[in-house]
Amino acid sequence: MTTLDNEIPVHLRGNGRPVTEELTLTDLEVTGSIPAELDGRYVRNGANPLTGVSDHPFFGDGMVHGVRLRDGQAEWYRNRYVQTPFMQTPDLDILDPSVAVDMTVSKANTHVVGHAGKIFALEEGHFPYVLDGNLDTVECTDFDGALASQFTAHPKICPETGEMLAFGYSAFEPYLRYYRVAADGTLVQNEDITVNGPTMMHDFNVTRNNVVFMDLPAVFDLEAAMRGEMPIHWDDDYPSRLGVMPRNGTDADVRWFDINPCYVFHPMNSYEDGDKIVLDVARLSHVWRDSMMDFPSPELWRFTIDTSTGKVAEEQVDDRPGEFPRVADAVVGLPHRYGYMMGMPDDPSYESAAEQNGSIVKYDRQTGERIQVDLGRGHVPGEPVFVPADGATAEDDGYLMTFVYDADTDTSRYVVLDASTMDAEPVASIALPRIPFGFHGSWIPASVAD
Repeated sequence: MTTLDNEIPVHLRGNGRPVTEELTLTDLEVTGSIPAELDGRYVRNGANPLTGVSDHPFFGDGMVHGVRLRDGQAEWYRNRYVQTPFMQTPDLDILDPSVAVDMTVSKANTHVVGHAGKIFALEEGHFPYVLDGNLDTVECTDFDGALASQFTAHPKICPETGEMLAFGYSAFEPYLRYYRVAADGTLVQNEDITVNGPTMMHDFNVTRNNVVFMDLPAVFDLEAAMRGEMPIHWDDDYPSRLGVMPRNGTDADVRWFDINPCYVFHPMNSYEDGDKIVLDVARLSHVWRDSMMDFPSPELWRFTIDTSTGKVAEEQVDDRPGEFPRVADAVVGLPHRYGYMMGMPDDPSYESAAEQNGSIVKYDRQTGERIQVDLGRGHVPGEPVFVPADGATAEDDGYLMTFVYDADTDTSRYVVLDASTMDAEPVASIALPRIPFGFHGSWIPASVAD
């Protein structure tokens, strides 16, 4: 490696290298057969610095990559930057306090979801951005003035009510706010929640009747922020706990339950079982203790909150590292049998893709079985997103879709797998240009946004 290479941050090497050209491709090479029932877009977000440089994997500019499917055809692939103020003024410093408190100055780089006829590009420190069906930016939104502060990158859409449940955290009081957005897109509840301090709450949990906040020891250090350093660190003295609140409740209704120190970026799902609330999560022993690149490998755990005794049972489900857990959208907040994760290699760095054996893992939480699709050496997938088949009669009757990076050719593929059989041979695969590693995505049906 040359001296110049050594100066490039590790997250910008290998398939972390940003791409800056926005493409629209319509002549797509398809292998296999795209299910004719798939009518919509698979869209994934990620951090892709416009300048080619960012100080941390979380700080690149939001770029969405999408594939439009209809009538068994792949109509297009598009990649588009989310048009935030960083596009017009690339030298803005995301760590500058005056920038950080402007809720419109988002990187919009973490997730993309569809709700109430809109596509939202999300990042947890600022307001959402709205995209159109061609993935072009429409506007930054505060839900007609009802949004008071930051909005999570991980809202949950209830499959029964159509509500979008969300929250926002801040380095300043109030440290946490809870939001409830009606099925028609109206923000109808805005509730301050009391926590122990300025914790970074990346995600949360919902059940049929409750939300569960995760008040964990990754906390803001304002003095470090003022010095221009990374503003979040691990605090061994900060209690770890879970807060249960009715979905239409208030701060006074929250019940807190102590757990062992840990961090959770992403839960798989949660649900109610009588007096108990069950959470399946990708648990880390800690995060950012030694540096902002200190990421231990997450593993699947189950937390069971007994609301009658006030105790939480903690069970490690698997010692195989995995991240980006998902379930079928139809069972979000409801009892689930199946969950899916991206298998993590021993060395998950951006530049080691050629040595990685990529995999997607399916968990049967009823039988305890783990099924794995091995994609082969140098083939690295992202987060697996489940899409149901028409007329599905079983929870896993449908498809898993993701982008897969091929280190041998330095290109990517959009892959559709059979979720019920977990056959390693894709149902369909579309050849694409290289898509840098990213974060989260969604299947957005044409009925939601077109």
